[in-house]
Amino acid sequence: MTKFAYFPHTEEDIQVMLERIGVKSMDDLYCDVPAEFFHTEEYDLPDAMSEQQVREYFDSLVAKNPKLKVFVGAGAYDHYTPSVIPYLTSRSEFITAYTPYQCEISQGTLRYIFEYQSMICALTGMDVSNASMYDGPTAAAEAMRMCLACTRKKSTVLLSKSLLPTVSGVVETYAKFYGTKLQYIDTVDGMTSLESLKSLLESGEVAGAIVPSISRYGVIEDLSGFADALHAAGAILVEYCDPSALAVLKTPSEWGADVAVGDGQSLGIPLCYGGPYVGFMAVKKEHMRKMPGRIVGETKDGQGRRAFVLTLQAREQHIRREKATSNICSNESLMALWVTIYLSVMGPQGMKEVNEQSYAGAHYLYDELLKTGKFEKVFDAPFLKEFVLRPLVDVKALQTKLYEAGFFAALETEEGYVSFCVTEKRTKAEIDALVAAVKEA
Repeated sequence: MTKFAYFPHTEEDIQVMLERIGVKSMDDLYCDVPAEFFHTEEYDLPDAMSEQQVREYFDSLVAKNPKLKVFVGAGAYDHYTPSVIPYLTSRSEFITAYTPYQCEISQGTLRYIFEYQSMICALTGMDVSNASMYDGPTAAAEAMRMCLACTRKKSTVLLSKSLLPTVSGVVETYAKFYGTKLQYIDTVDGMTSLESLKSLLESGEVAGAIVPSISRYGVIEDLSGFADALHAAGAILVEYCDPSALAVLKTPSEWGADVAVGDGQSLGIPLCYGGPYVGFMAVKKEHMRKMPGRIVGETKDGQGRRAFVLTLQAREQHIRREKATSNICSNESLMALWVTIYLSVMGPQGMKEVNEQSYAGAHYLYDELLKTGKFEKVFDAPFLKEFVLRPLVDVKALQTKLYEAGFFAALETEEGYVSFCVTEKRTKAEIDALVAAVKEA
C-alpha cells in the first residue's frame, strides 16, 4: 500500500530509508527550516473551471499579446516556418526523444542529428559539427573556452565591438567566472578593424578572437587578413554567423576561420518570445577534440548495415568533470531536428530565394526611409537584410507611432541609431504602410 497512487515507495520502504539515515519521520528532514517558513493554512486556490472556461481564460491571455509586424532583427529573425516542420517534430517518436546513449534503440534520433551535423558543415564549410548547443550566445562563450584549450598558456580572448550585445554579454559572463581576460577590437565604418586586431596581437597573449560575419549594424564584414594575422600569432579565429545568410555569403571556412558558431533560430525557428533556440558550432578537424557537445558518427553494425553512434565521448561524457571540454551535458536536440527539416525542405535554391527576397525588401525600405527626410545614413557599406540609420526625430515618439500602426520596428542602439530588418515574410504593402507611419511621426 503506497501513500500516493503514483509513488513507487511503500510505507515500509520509506521507514527503512528514514532509519538508514538516522531520522524518525519525514518531518525530521526539514528540522533545520524555521517554523515561520512552513505554510499551515489552507491554500488560496481558485475555483475549478470547466474545459470551456479554461479555454476562454487562456484565449483572454493570448488576446493581451499584440500581433505586430516584426521589422527588427538583432539576432532573432522573423523568417517563414514551413507548415510541415511543426507537424513532423510533434510526432511522438521525436517529441519524447531524449539522450541517445543507447544507440541500439536510438537510431532515429542519431540519424537526424547526423544529418543536422552534415548540413551545418555544408553551410559553414567546416569539417565537424557538434549536435547543437543551447543558443548562439552560449555557443560563442564555449568557443571562447575553446580558444584557450586550443592554444594553451594564453589567457586573453579578443571580442569585436561589432558583435551583438547579447553575444558579448554572455561571453563576458563566462569569462568572468572562468578567469579569462577579454580585450575588444575596435570598429571602423561598422566593421571590425583589422589594424586594431593586429595591434592587440602584439602582446603575444591572445588565444583567439571572436568576430561576426555580419556586424550588429547589419554590415557584411570583410574579414580579409584576419585568419592570417591570428594564425601568425598562434591564435585561432572564431566567426559568429547568421546561418541563413551563409547560403549567399562567404563561409567561415573561406575566411580561414577555425571555429564557426551562431544561432540556428534564423533557420525557420519562430521567434517564440525568445526561445527555445539552438546554437551551432562547427570546427576544423584539428580542433574537434576540444569541441564541447555531442558528436554523432556513422559506422556499421555487426551485420554490415549503416548505423549511427555517439563518438568521441571521452571528451565529455566519460571523463572526470574537471577534465571535460564543457559541462554542458544536454542539447537542443528537438530544435536541431527542426533546423534539419527546414534545410531539407528549403534546399540550396530555397535558401537563396529567402536571402534574395530579404535583400530586396531591406534595400527598398532603406531607400524609402531616407526619402522621408527623418533619417540620415550611418554607414556606406553593404548589408543584407538588416541596417541602421541615424534618426532625426524623437526615437520614443517614432517607436510609439509605429507600435500604434502595428509594427515592431526602429530598435534603438546604444549609439542612438535605429535598426530595421526585413525578411521574406514582409510584403511591399507592409513596408509601404510602415513608411507611411514614419511620415506621420
